[in-house]
Amino acid sequence: MIRLKNEKEINGIRESCHLLADLFNEVLPRVKAGLTTKQVDDWCLDFMTKHGGKPAWWQENFPGATCISINEEVIHGIPSKKRVIKDGDLVSIDIGINLNGYISDSSHTVMVGNVKPQHRKLVQVTRESLMAGIMACVPGNRIKDISKAVYKVTHEQNGYGVVYDYCGHGVGLDVHEDPSIPNCPEPGPNPRIQAGMVLAIEPMINEGTDEVITGKPGDDWIVYTADGRWSCHEEHTVAVFPDHTEILTDLDYNGCSCLK
Repeated sequence: MIRLKNEKEINGIRESCHLLADLFNEVLPRVKAGLTTKQVDDWCLDFMTKHGGKPAWWQENFPGATCISINEEVIHGIPSKKRVIKDGDLVSIDIGINLNGYISDSSHTVMVGNVKPQHRKLVQVTRESLMAGIMACVPGNRIKDISKAVYKVTHEQNGYGVVYDYCGHGVGLDVHEDPSIPNCPEPGPNPRIQAGMVLAIEPMINEGTDEVITGKPGDDWIVYTADGRWSCHEEHTVAVFPDHTEILTDLDYNGCSCLK
């Protein structure tokens, strides 16, 4: 069931999303080679708790405050004292905050140091596909219009693999809500987009194959590209209104975006 949010609920979700944007603006510029992913996770947890929030992922028993996925890791990377960020890495940081019962969700990929041109292109195209998906997220369109927009930019125009095993979703009052938002056109439900929807749109785009694998020895969470090539994950939470769609997790909502 799709839960349409009222004004009070959207205001609460917006507050959570703005806190998440503030967190990204503080932490992303600090992500450097030589840090461990546990150090980055600790910074994020400290920021959340100091501002009255808590990790949304804890509701799903994830073993970290954030998901930090590097290179061939698509999503659900587990923060670790043993995982050291290296020059040239792509580091995708996926964060959700529960603030007074309202959930925000966003992901950004950091290009660390001397990133190869082909990997910089992967990040740029993924970001472009996210914005294309958001542009298609307007009342009267359908969910698969978002899917088609993401797929056109990533696969049809650039030949990248678009992950189909995982997708975007409704969000705001819970971590994962209806509807599911695939990043590629596929059979299944295709509800019309309505005012009151709050959605997490999140392209997960691979250099090579669209296929992924899970359950390597020692972990039950991390999702990897099946061919070992690199991946990028970008995500925003948006709210749909009768006459516009608002990017609630916009890093530049207060003029201080660190991704300019």
